[in-house]
Amino acid sequence: MANRITELFNIKYPLIQAGMIWASGWKLASAVSNEGGLGIIGAGSMYPKVLREHIQKCRKATNKPFAVNVPMLYPNLEEIMQIIIEEGVKIVFTSAGNPKTWTSHLQEKGITVVHVVSSVKFALKAEQAGVDAVVAEGFEAGGHNGRDETTTFTLIPMVREQINIPLIAAGGIATGKGMLAAMVLGADAVQVGSRFVASNEASSHQAFKQRVVEAKEGDTILTLKELAPVRLLKNKFFEEVTELYATNPTKEDLIKLLGRARAKKGMFEGDLEQGELEIGQIAGLINDIKPAAKIVQKIIEEFEQAKAEVASF
Repeated sequence: MANRITELFNIKYPLIQAGMIWASGWKLASAVSNEGGLGIIGAGSMYPKVLREHIQKCRKATNKPFAVNVPMLYPNLEEIMQIIIEEGVKIVFTSAGNPKTWTSHLQEKGITVVHVVSSVKFALKAEQAGVDAVVAEGFEAGGHNGRDETTTFTLIPMVREQINIPLIAAGGIATGKGMLAAMVLGADAVQVGSRFVASNEASSHQAFKQRVVEAKEGDTILTLKELAPVRLLKNKFFEEVTELYATNPTKEDLIKLLGRARAKKGMFEGDLEQGELEIGQIAGLINDIKPAAKIVQKIIEEFEQAKAEVASF
């Protein structure tokens, strides 16, 4: 399955595990990398010291390439980047910020840089900033999202028409058939998040994992656009958000309701009522919790089977 992405990252399969907050620690990243994909440590929910520990543990657990995802809204951003450089991480995925800020500096240190975008406009800006590849993420995705509500299968071909660098599709992909469809539309690889939340190695709370497995069509919604758009499972906290919107709230009202550490409360501590439960629409197709290696294997098997079926049409 060699292509531009497998060669860029030196991996077996064009399959990337998303760097999700409260889910993507060293155990998950190393398991995915060991199975031939690209595992990613999600720095967004880690203090600098914790991130360093995860990088070191991941390196001991795998001799394969792995990456770190860094939301550039991070308050300790310079310290985080310095740790990444000191620890010899070779691949960085940046998001939620201007790719110009760190791309050239990281590349000067021999680091491959990928930036996550939600529109053609930002894909072009990322290419102009010199990134090595982009992740184009549709609004089906879980967690923080673009405001435009462009679906993945609309976004991918539009981005493909406009950029020349490698393109990774994300948002609503959890199966081999979804992977094949995204690549037919122009992606060089796919990034999978929600499916890996429901894995044994994900650091998220078992109660949250089980809630993901139980989710059905229509159980998630994109909300809080005035702050930072986020896709959540419906629960008591979401009902409170809905009730507040009915009063025509100010941005300050929303910030007050959101409070601090709401995502940690839900996804890491397992508070299914008052926590933020960030997951993608594809949760409706996730029916079990199993080892990350088995997830990779199944996606690749489905991909090859679907490719053979399409060839016979």
